[in-house]
Amino acid sequence: MYCRFMKRNLRHIGVFCGSSTGNHPIYEQKAIECANEMVKRQMDLIYGGGGKGIMGSIASTMKEGNRRVIGVIPNLIYEMVRHIDHDEDELIVVETMHERKALMYDKSDAFIALPGGIGTLEEFLEVFTWLQLGYHTKPVGILNIAEFYTPFIDMLQQMVIKGFVRQEMVDALVVEEDPKTLFDRLETISLNISLKIQKS
Repeated sequence: MYCRFMKRNLRHIGVFCGSSTGNHPIYEQKAIECANEMVKRQMDLIYGGGGKGIMGSIASTMKEGNRRVIGVIPNLIYEMVRHIDHDEDELIVVETMHERKALMYDKSDAFIALPGGIGTLEEFLEVFTWLQLGYHTKPVGILNIAEFYTPFIDMLQQMVIKGFVRQEMVDALVVEEDPKTLFDRLETISLNISLKIQKS
């Protein structure tokens, strides 16, 4: 078991979100609002690089606010987007998705997910799984823009009801619709998660 009270001075935020802007302007609007809140709190951005979609909107907003932007991108994806205008303070090109995720996880003090597709969900779920298994004790949150992640939260509750996920893990996930409230909670959340591995 591990049990720690955590009140962190969060400076580097790993953000998982879409490389498109979706089909409603609220996704990009709220993403920019989230980036402005990070600027106010003097946070820096760790993201997937490339400058497209919501990812690009957050990165450019952070740069306009004179905050540091670090992108981590696999070479295959970099070759697809290298022609797109984007401006990171540091763009790290790696060979594999595994290297990308490992670097993002290592460099971040906390993680948040905004609307996105399969890749966003995969990266976010991995870092949330690592919290469950005790590989890190960094806060994990969701900015639930226009209830985008509500079906996912409902699915987590189904997993609890069916006996596959413990309620304490769902409770450890910070879900908010307002960026200010989200970061307030990420900075003060107490993570008290028991590691229980069932033997077959």
